[in-house]
Amino acid sequence: MDYEEYYSSYKLKEKSIKESLKRQHTALNAMSRDAEKGDLKNFAKDLSNVKSLVSEYEGYLKEIRELTEGFDTKEYMQNGDFAKQMLTCCESQSLDVTGDYPVYEMFPLKVKIDGDNQDIYINNRRVPCARPQYLTADIKKNRDRLMRESFSANGFLSELAYAYDMFTLVKLNENKDGSHENKGGSHNNKLLLKDLYRYMAPMQRSRRAYDMQSYAFDLARLYSSDIEFTRDQRQFLFGTARYQSQNIRILDKSGKEAYVGTIEFIPNEDVSKTDGI
Repeated sequence: MDYEEYYSSYKLKEKSIKESLKRQHTALNAMSRDAEKGDLKNFAKDLSNVKSLVSEYEGYLKEIRELTEGFDTKEYMQNGDFAKQMLTCCESQSLDVTGDYPVYEMFPLKVKIDGDNQDIYINNRRVPCARPQYLTADIKKNRDRLMRESFSANGFLSELAYAYDMFTLVKLNENKDGSHENKGGSHNNKLLLKDLYRYMAPMQRSRRAYDMQSYAFDLARLYSSDIEFTRDQRQFLFGTARYQSQNIRILDKSGKEAYVGTIEFIPNEDVSKTDGI
């Protein structure tokens, strides 16, 4: 049994419970009227009716308990059925998804299935959920909310350029001392975006508030923007890193998968020289 089958069965029993509650409410109102009028004969009949309805109600609750106990949530989430149905729901809701059980990326969100505890983690937010259809709808709602949030591409680019300059300065000083190699850059001044992230969120509490998924989302929005130059008129160029593990997966403006691993900021005079070749 998948969750939708369980849910359909539950909804039928829930309907019976609601109807039973309505009948109980009607019978209780009748008892109240009987007591007000002093009609104890009808009061006794209505009281018996309420007792019967309560017994019926308890029967429905027992059926729901047995139905729920018969649904093995842990097995459902561990054996792959939950993940399979989640991916089907993602497809029906046009959600970008990549990865394998138990960790998936639904850009710009990271989703982890914790089958042992029957929990889902969306980034670091714990979501107790055993219903794939509800989960994917929640993810889509969160993704759409993020997409609607205002974003200053120029502001983010300025912060990225500052991190680039700080990283370059530190590495130059280290190279002068001969104590370290420049892991992040190369002779053409390309730096790894993952290295710059540490400058964008230097402290652990900063990284909790601004995690790698948030960083990737901002990179995607900058990547899809029409901006070509920083405020000090340096051109910036994205590139891919040598190793796949150094790249960051994003989606472009058309929703297609892309990878960025490096960035380079080129001073205006160097751009002019390049254009003149």
